[in-house]
Amino acid sequence: QVQLVESGGGLVQAGGSLRLSCAASGSIFSINVMGWHRQAPGKQRELVAAISSGTQSSYADSVKGRFTISRDNAKNTVYLQMNSLEPEDTAVYYCNAMIRLSVTSRWINYWGQGTQVTVSS
Repeated sequence: QVQLVESGGGLVQAGGSLRLSCAASGSIFSINVMGWHRQAPGKQRELVAAISSGTQSSYADSVKGRFTISRDNAKNTVYLQMNSLEPEDTAVYYCNAMIRLSVTSRWINYWGQGTQVTVSS
């Protein structure tokens, strides 16, 4: 089975930086887009950033210029470098990846368990 495991969350002061990592493991045939979502208390989960297998990326307007998504296809790992963090960035950050287990399988969106990012003012 497929598992996505995030790491790198924590507590940081406003203006600081964190780097999140997410590694996918299991019987994976192929991964296309990988990304990060976040969910703050009382709010809906929102897309933060996504990156294709060819490293084309997209970002939510709220994080453009501050966050950078990248990936290492050989390691099935996606990263989120978060700079100039703001209290509004406080949320649980979830890794996700579109994965299929064979050439004939359907694509499935897998999710990690999430990692807490807290930005203090």
